[in-house]
Amino acid sequence: MSGPHRITRRAALRVLGTAATTLAATGSLPRGEARAAPPPRAGLRFGFQTAPQHTTYGDIAALWEEADALGLDSAFVFDHFMPIKGEQTGSCLEGWTLLSALAARTKRLRVGILVTGNTYRWPAVLAKMAATVDHVSNGRLILGMGAGWFEREHVAYGIPFHTAGGRARRLVEAVEVVKKLFTEDTATYDGKYYQLKDAPFVPRAVQRPHPPILIGGMGPKVVQPLAARHAQIWHFFASELAKVRELCTGFDELCRKAGRDPAEVEKSTSLRAGEVTERDPKALRARVKEMADAGVRHFILGLSAPFDRAVLRRFAKEIAAPLREA
Repeated sequence: MSGPHRITRRAALRVLGTAATTLAATGSLPRGEARAAPPPRAGLRFGFQTAPQHTTYGDIAALWEEADALGLDSAFVFDHFMPIKGEQTGSCLEGWTLLSALAARTKRLRVGILVTGNTYRWPAVLAKMAATVDHVSNGRLILGMGAGWFEREHVAYGIPFHTAGGRARRLVEAVEVVKKLFTEDTATYDGKYYQLKDAPFVPRAVQRPHPPILIGGMGPKVVQPLAARHAQIWHFFASELAKVRELCTGFDELCRKAGRDPAEVEKSTSLRAGEVTERDPKALRARVKEMADAGVRHFILGLSAPFDRAVLRRFAKEIAAPLREA
């Protein structure tokens, strides 16, 4: 770079050295230094989700460490207290404490919950949890948020289960609360469901102004407009290409109505493990490319125990790598 805005190598190193010194001393970068990495406007990302049910911490950790080495982009667990498939009295690890441990054992994966059930997590407490995991991961957290849906779990643990509309409206306030806490010195909020009064929030997250927020859900009246206003990533489920196109087109229009460039919000969707094992790699790459042409930029492979490492490797090497190169 030349002209009045030219930055010398010495000056750049001095800035980096100051940031590194602050990080070593305080565990966080100085306010304003770090920035949430924006989702790619053109490139594709590939990740996976391990359901922490009917399995062990050791098995999940080993899989995440291998995925980290394979070069995948993101890794997620779910947020449930009991299995959602199979025997419901079986083992199920708690998502956020598990995520913190997995974040400490990986180096480059973006990590998150797909998605946090808002009914289980008071939003102010969730914000503190998220900031802590962002520090543990050195700025790799994706903050997934959703309205909650598993009624059996709510009944089992005595957690109030509201109507679909009630859960969605609470999610709207929860997202606003979390963003206030991340971005204001002391936050005050007077909502119908949640309140804050001069709430401090230290340490800040590593990523600024906050970790990228992923909102999951397809509710057209509340959840999709919420994601269009506030999310950096919107996650949805659809298997038919025509439905994918319809959802992406509709969501782009919601972003425009909210005054945002649709390219600011990365669209993500899930793929079944069976698609990797049942389809020829060329056919699956073609399917992913069709969804990418429709607007999807982040593809997350769902894996259940017992985890098949070969499926993960095939996804990374035969699907993700060639499509990135293309």
